[in-house]
Order: sequence, then structure tokens, then C-alpha cells
Amino acid sequence: MANATTYASEKPITTAILLSLAAAIALGMTRFSYGMLLPPMRKDLDWTYFVAGSMNTANAIGYFIGAITAPYFLKRFGVAKGVILSSLTASCLMFIAGNIIGTEILLVQRLLAGISSSYIFISGGILAARLGSQHPDKSGFLLGIYYGGTGIGIAVSALVVPEIQMLTSSYELKHSWQYSWIFLGVLCLISSILIIIPANKVGDIVGTSSKTNKFKFSDFRFSLFGYMLFGAGYIGYMTFVIALLKEQGVSSSNITLFYSLLGLSVIASSRVWSPMLDKFRGGQSLAILNFLLSLFCLLPVLSLNMSAVLFSGIGFGGIFLSVVASTTALVKHNLPQSAWSSGISAFTAAFAAGQIVGPTLVGWISDGPGGLERGLLISAILLLLASIISFPQKELKL
Repeated sequence: MANATTYASEKPITTAILLSLAAAIALGMTRFSYGMLLPPMRKDLDWTYFVAGSMNTANAIGYFIGAITAPYFLKRFGVAKGVILSSLTASCLMFIAGNIIGTEILLVQRLLAGISSSYIFISGGILAARLGSQHPDKSGFLLGIYYGGTGIGIAVSALVVPEIQMLTSSYELKHSWQYSWIFLGVLCLISSILIIIPANKVGDIVGTSSKTNKFKFSDFRFSLFGYMLFGAGYIGYMTFVIALLKEQGVSSSNITLFYSLLGLSVIASSRVWSPMLDKFRGGQSLAILNFLLSLFCLLPVLSLNMSAVLFSGIGFGGIFLSVVASTTALVKHNLPQSAWSSGISAFTAAFAAGQIVGPTLVGWISDGPGGLERGLLISAILLLLASIISFPQKELKL
């Protein structure tokens, strides 16, 4: 443990950046790349928006299963080995997605990818929280760097997927979207290898305390319920906003620009919101961020002017992963280190529960009158409710 502490003390930012590749795999490439691939998959496989949304619902169910089983998984393998094994598993599942076309088997693939993503995100979050605890003056910033890694995955997906789609289409290859999954699988595998050293250097924190777990659902009821509504609201935007832009005739180059700016904003958000995450110890951060998110979610509904669309992507990207970081900060501020695993897992389960409902609900509404605009309006309402419900969360006294 001494070596881990020395390494983390000397190179905290480098360590956080390398750990952030776990978030890039878990959400940026394994999950959010689906938003870029949904239009060609839907067209090729003749899906309704309901079926397309069900793919992310399956992924969210897997994420929920992963969240509730994560404490057992981490107790068995430890945090460092857990993030490495689950990252490698996610990489393999990306390769599998590039070699199947059946709707049922794709649903199973998305389910399993959700489980592995949950394990990655939770174990990586625990390592980032431990790294932050060694640097209290920049704890929020280090957490933000970790969660901002999702933006790396989003930006890479935005830049890579359209190019691969254009290349494969020029050769008239069948199921051209499969090649994007395979290439993203290669990137996930490379990222998994880069995670190995920092994960092992920071070291495990599971099972190091004999104290009774102090996490209680009742203590966090407002923030847990608010976070569940956030999960339902944000995923509707992330699943269908690209489809909305394509449906309205926005050019491929502008869609690439939109998604790239969204991803880059995620990366930059670690610096923007870190002072707030360090300052507030109750539900204030969760409430403020969800309120702002609801406004940015509304913009594509109110106007498809390109400036408004880009502003929506930049704003949404600059906020939504900071909501996730705010719950880890809430756990770290209000629980002893021995309870972090249970606390982060509980919030991830609430997050996943919301995501189970969100894509299917928004997809079902989008198939009806009003289309995708009405679906995104529902997402904005859910985010606003998340803000209202999270605000009463109080700081706990350790």
C-alpha cells in the first residue's frame, strides 16, 4: 500500500487520466457509441424506435444487475483486478456486437455489456475516490477527470464511427455498422491494457476494514430517487438526439461536430464543476446540475437551428457526467471509506433503474404523435423532477 500511496501522491493527475480510460470504455464506447450507430442499425434491421430504445433498456438492465452484484464481484476479485477483468470482458463483447445481426442476440449482448460496464464504472469510481482522498485539495477535480473519461469515448466514437460508415458504405458492405463495433472493440482492448498499471498502483480498498457497513438507503433517499430520475431522463437524450438530428435533415458533418463537442465538453467539465463538488456535501450539486441539464435537453425540441443544437450538446456534455461525479462525491463526503463500495453501488443501481425505463419510455412516446421532439420533452421533465427531489438531501454527520 505504501507504493500505491507514493505513486498516487507523485502522479495523481496522470493516474486519474489513465483511470479515466475505464469510464471511456464503460460509458463512452460501450454505451454511448450506440447513439451514433442507432440510425444505421435501425435502417438495416428495420427496427421501430421502441425496439431501438429496448436495446438501451437491455443494457440498463445489465447495468442494474451489475450494480447490485458489484459488492460480491469486488469482494471476490478486488477493485484493481475487478476493473481490469471487466474492461477486458467489455472489449470482447464489443467484438461480438460486430459479428451478430439477430435482434434477440443483440439484446443479450447489450445486457452483458451493461453488466461489465457497471463493474468497470463502480470499481474505477472507487479507485478514483481513493485517489481523491489522498489529495483533498483537488479531490473533486480528480473525480471529475475520471468521470470525464467518458467524454474521450464519446469524442472518439463521434470521429471514428462516421468515417467507418462512409468507408464501408463506399464498398457496399452488408451490415456496415458491424465494422464500427469491431473497431471500437480494438480501442477498448488498448484502453484496458493501459488501465492495468494505474489500477494496480492505486491498489485495492475492498475488505480492508472490519467495521460494520454504515450505508443506509434511508439516509440517501432523496438523492437516490433524484438520481434514478436523472438516469431515466438523460439516457433518453443520449439515445435519441442523434436520431432526431438525422430525422430533421442535419448533415453528417454537423452531427459529427455536435457529438465531438459534446464529448470534449465532458472532458472539460472536470475543471468547471470540481469546486462545487468539493464545497457542497448534501444534494445541492445534484439538484443544480439536473436543473441545468433539463434546460439544455429542451433546446433541440425548441429549435433545430444549428447554433442552438451545438449549444445543447456543449451544455449537456459539460454537465451530465458531473451529475455522476456528484454522487460519488456525496458518498465520499458522508460515508467512511469502508462503506464507499456499497454506497457507490447503491447509487449505480438507482441510476440503472432509471435507465431501464428511460429509453423504452422515450422510444414508445417517440413512435407516437409528436415524434422524437415529444420524447425529448419527457426527458427534460424527468431531469427537472430529479432536480426538485434531490435538493432536500442533507449532509450526514459521520
